[in-house]
Amino acid sequence: MKQLLYPQEVEVYYILPTIRKHLAEALKKRGMPQARIAELLNIQAAAVSQYMSNKRGSQITLKDDIINEIHGAAQRITSTFDVLRETQGILQKIRETGGLCDIHKQFFNAPDNCTPDEVGCNTGGTCYGPAPRICH
Repeated sequence: MKQLLYPQEVEVYYILPTIRKHLAEALKKRGMPQARIAELLNIQAAAVSQYMSNKRGSQITLKDDIINEIHGAAQRITSTFDVLRETQGILQKIRETGGLCDIHKQFFNAPDNCTPDEVGCNTGGTCYGPAPRICH
Protein backbone atom coordinates (compact mmCIF):
# COMPACT_ATOMS: atom_id res chain seq x y z
CA MET A 1 0.00 0.00 0.00
CA LYS A 2 1.26 3.47 -0.89
CA GLN A 3 1.98 5.74 2.02
CA LEU A 4 0.84 9.33 2.45
CA LEU A 5 3.63 11.88 2.17
CA TYR A 6 3.29 15.62 2.46
CA PRO A 7 4.13 17.56 -0.72
CA GLN A 8 7.17 19.00 1.06
CA GLU A 9 8.47 15.47 1.72
CA VAL A 10 8.10 14.67 -1.98
CA GLU A 11 10.18 17.76 -2.75
CA VAL A 12 12.89 16.90 -0.20
CA TYR A 13 13.20 13.17 -0.86
CA TYR A 14 12.56 13.01 -4.61
CA ILE A 15 12.51 16.35 -6.44
CA LEU A 16 15.51 18.11 -4.85
CA PRO A 17 17.88 15.19 -5.43
CA THR A 18 16.76 15.04 -9.06
CA ILE A 19 17.31 18.78 -9.49
CA ARG A 20 20.78 18.44 -7.93
CA LYS A 21 21.57 15.55 -10.27
CA HIS A 22 20.68 17.60 -13.35
CA LEU A 23 22.51 20.67 -12.01
CA ALA A 24 25.63 18.59 -11.33
CA GLU A 25 25.51 17.13 -14.85
CA ALA A 26 25.03 20.56 -16.43
CA LEU A 27 27.82 22.13 -14.37
CA LYS A 28 30.14 19.24 -15.27
CA LYS A 29 29.25 19.75 -18.94
CA ARG A 30 30.36 23.39 -18.51
CA GLY A 31 33.77 21.98 -17.55
CA MET A 32 33.47 22.57 -13.83
CA PRO A 33 35.48 20.16 -11.64
CA GLN A 34 33.52 17.84 -9.35
CA ALA A 35 35.09 19.40 -6.25
CA ARG A 36 33.74 22.83 -7.26
CA ILE A 37 30.32 21.36 -8.06
CA ALA A 38 30.24 19.77 -4.60
CA GLU A 39 31.21 23.10 -3.03
CA LEU A 40 28.50 25.00 -4.92
CA LEU A 41 25.79 22.44 -4.19
CA ASN A 42 26.98 22.16 -0.57
CA ILE A 43 27.33 18.38 -0.82
CA GLN A 44 30.16 15.86 -0.59
CA ALA A 45 32.23 15.10 -3.70
CA ALA A 46 31.08 11.47 -3.38
CA ALA A 47 27.47 12.64 -3.78
CA VAL A 48 28.39 14.39 -7.04
CA SER A 49 29.91 11.13 -8.25
CA GLN A 50 26.71 9.27 -7.31
CA TYR A 51 24.60 11.82 -9.22
CA MET A 52 26.84 11.35 -12.28
CA SER A 53 26.54 7.56 -12.14
CA ASN A 54 22.73 7.60 -11.62
CA LYS A 55 23.03 6.09 -8.13
CA ARG A 56 21.31 9.15 -6.67
CA GLY A 57 18.60 11.49 -7.96
CA SER A 58 17.18 9.06 -10.51
CA GLN A 59 13.96 7.90 -8.84
CA ILE A 60 11.73 10.31 -10.76
CA THR A 61 11.74 11.78 -14.25
CA LEU A 62 11.23 15.50 -14.67
CA LYS A 63 9.47 16.97 -17.69
CA ASP A 64 11.68 18.23 -20.52
CA ASP A 65 10.77 21.88 -19.91
CA ILE A 66 11.93 21.58 -16.29
CA ILE A 67 15.19 19.90 -17.36
CA ASN A 68 15.73 22.74 -19.84
CA GLU A 69 15.06 25.21 -17.01
CA ILE A 70 17.70 23.43 -14.87
CA HIS A 71 20.26 23.58 -17.69
CA GLY A 72 19.56 27.31 -18.11
CA ALA A 73 19.95 27.79 -14.37
CA ALA A 74 23.32 26.01 -14.44
CA GLN A 75 24.59 28.66 -16.86
CA ARG A 76 23.80 31.37 -14.28
CA ILE A 77 25.34 29.62 -11.27
CA THR A 78 28.62 30.97 -9.93
CA SER A 79 27.95 30.88 -6.17
CA THR A 80 26.10 28.90 -3.51
CA PHE A 81 23.60 31.77 -3.32
CA ASP A 82 22.93 31.34 -7.05
CA VAL A 83 22.22 27.64 -6.44
CA LEU A 84 19.72 28.52 -3.73
CA ARG A 85 17.96 31.15 -5.86
CA GLU A 86 17.86 29.02 -8.99
CA THR A 87 16.67 25.93 -7.11
CA GLN A 88 13.82 27.91 -5.56
CA GLY A 89 12.79 29.15 -9.00
CA ILE A 90 12.83 25.62 -10.40
CA LEU A 91 10.78 24.29 -7.47
CA GLN A 92 8.25 27.09 -7.98
CA LYS A 93 7.94 26.23 -11.67
CA ILE A 94 7.44 22.55 -10.80
CA ARG A 95 4.66 23.55 -8.38
CA GLU A 96 3.01 25.99 -10.80
CA THR A 97 2.98 23.54 -13.71
CA GLY A 98 1.48 20.70 -11.66
CA GLY A 99 4.65 18.61 -11.61
CA LEU A 100 4.63 18.28 -7.84
CA CYS A 101 1.07 16.93 -7.91
CA ASP A 102 1.88 14.55 -10.78
CA ILE A 103 4.82 13.05 -8.86
CA HIS A 104 2.87 13.01 -5.58
CA LYS A 105 -0.10 11.16 -7.10
CA GLN A 106 2.06 8.80 -9.15
CA PHE A 107 4.10 7.45 -6.27
CA PHE A 108 2.15 8.13 -3.11
CA ASN A 109 -1.31 7.84 -1.61
CA ALA A 110 -2.46 11.40 -2.22
CA PRO A 111 -6.16 11.91 -1.37
CA ASP A 112 -8.53 12.16 -4.36
CA ASN A 113 -9.40 15.74 -3.46
CA CYS A 114 -5.72 16.70 -3.27
CA THR A 115 -5.35 19.64 -5.65
CA PRO A 116 -2.80 22.48 -5.59
CA ASP A 117 -5.48 25.08 -4.90
CA GLU A 118 -7.03 23.07 -2.06
CA VAL A 119 -3.76 22.11 -0.37
CA GLY A 120 -1.82 25.26 -1.21
CA CYS A 121 1.21 23.51 -2.66
CA ASN A 122 1.17 25.60 -5.84
CA THR A 123 2.58 28.51 -3.86
CA GLY A 124 6.06 28.92 -2.48
CA GLY A 125 4.86 30.10 0.90
CA THR A 126 3.05 28.71 3.88
CA CYS A 127 -0.72 28.88 3.66
CA TYR A 128 -3.09 29.11 6.58
CA GLY A 129 -6.82 28.72 6.99
CA PRO A 130 -9.65 27.73 4.67
CA ALA A 131 -9.87 29.04 1.11
CA PRO A 132 -9.20 31.75 0.15
CA ARG A 133 -5.71 31.04 1.42
CA ILE A 134 -3.51 33.59 3.10
CA CYS A 135 0.02 32.81 1.95
CA HIS A 136 3.33 34.20 3.17
